[in-house]
Amino acid sequence: MKSYFDLIDQTFDFPTEEFKVNGKYLEFHDVPLKDIIKEHGTPLRLTYLPKISENIQKAKKWFETSIKKHKYQGSYTYCYCTKSSHFSFVLDETIKNGCQIETSSAFDIPIVRSLHAKGKIDKDILIVCNGFKRPLYTQYISELINDGFTNCIPVLDNMNELDVYKDLINEDFQVAIRVAADEEPNFEFYTSRLGIRYGDITNYYKEHIEGSRASLKMLHFFINTGIKDTAYYWSELSRFMYKYCELKKICPTLDTVDIGGGFPIKTSLTFEYDYQYMVDQIVENIKWICNKSNVPVPNIITEFGSFTVGESGAFIYSILDQKLQNDKELWYMIDGSFITHLPDAWGLSQKYILLAINKWDHPFHKVNMGGLTCDSMDYYNSEAHTSEVFMPLIEEDENLYVGFFHTGAYQESLGGYGGIQHCLIPAPKHVLIDHDENGKIRSRVFAEEQVEESMLKTLGY
Repeated sequence: MKSYFDLIDQTFDFPTEEFKVNGKYLEFHDVPLKDIIKEHGTPLRLTYLPKISENIQKAKKWFETSIKKHKYQGSYTYCYCTKSSHFSFVLDETIKNGCQIETSSAFDIPIVRSLHAKGKIDKDILIVCNGFKRPLYTQYISELINDGFTNCIPVLDNMNELDVYKDLINEDFQVAIRVAADEEPNFEFYTSRLGIRYGDITNYYKEHIEGSRASLKMLHFFINTGIKDTAYYWSELSRFMYKYCELKKICPTLDTVDIGGGFPIKTSLTFEYDYQYMVDQIVENIKWICNKSNVPVPNIITEFGSFTVGESGAFIYSILDQKLQNDKELWYMIDGSFITHLPDAWGLSQKYILLAINKWDHPFHKVNMGGLTCDSMDYYNSEAHTSEVFMPLIEEDENLYVGFFHTGAYQESLGGYGGIQHCLIPAPKHVLIDHDENGKIRSRVFAEEQVEESMLKTLGY
């Protein structure tokens, strides 16, 4: 009977840049996962910090190459979308790579303050402030600008927001406008709830921004489906750029477009996406439309979040037991929960790269993966490339361990990190992995597994 290694080797182009098997054990970026499990146990959340830097530098290189190829006269700026992961070790890694910051909440601003107080950022850092804003958020933005963060740019999400800044900000300041893009044709709504409608923008600029202490620096748009080579994406980008050109002709201070985030991450070993091609097409299209409209090309900003941090993350579980619930439905029960640890897998049917950590020399069979909560939806039974999950047979030689990879974006905040989760399933231990000055792999515990005392305190006991 064929082994689990044979299955993976014949299904995918394996080993990959990130994954290989050493003996019968899986390695992730050359990290021996069996050693990490032996030291820290399971369930376990891992963050491989060098992957964050690697993806940032890749994206910068793609844009640099395209700008040079097309003789593009504008600049490129990489902003990190903080909502993907607010953890300090992520912000430290992004700032180390020269990233600027995009925020979406009032509580992002104290993070900016903390980074500045620790000497990690200067006041000239670009801070793009997105989101529909409550009073505390507009207050914090205004205070930041008054304190000398002159490259803090509030992105106007509605036509009343500007009045608040005019009242609170002491000096001249810059603003951006978020354009309300059309949603994908199969979406439940025609137009995004965020931003200002195309038809209102020009008159709004003339009546409220032109001649005031505010100067319009940037137009912002974002497509929920991400940056994909589809007629929908190119149509929306073109429409956005024609609006930019129209506005640029009456607004000399406008010189930047923010095309948001949307680079996909690998959710399967079969993943294919030509990043350089997409960047080439974006830069070429923007240049073509600007030349056609006889306006200078803008500087380009992106806000990559999942792409920055997603592929750095992993969850490692032990298989606690196997249960045959009828003639053909075999369940492998993990020592965690998909609902609490990987809520996108439950709420959005998001797929991740799922691989066994050990037993690669064992035969395999079809299984369903079950979580610990009492919710019937706490399961994982298909992968991005197939409607089935295959895992090695469980035998008595050692426990079976499995890993879900590229889980580094959003999951901890969606799952309620450090709070109360379904069935009081605790947050797992979180270990950070990077390299020391000699290039040797090292790990450190960022947070121990959540304890009962913290839950009881939150619940008022």
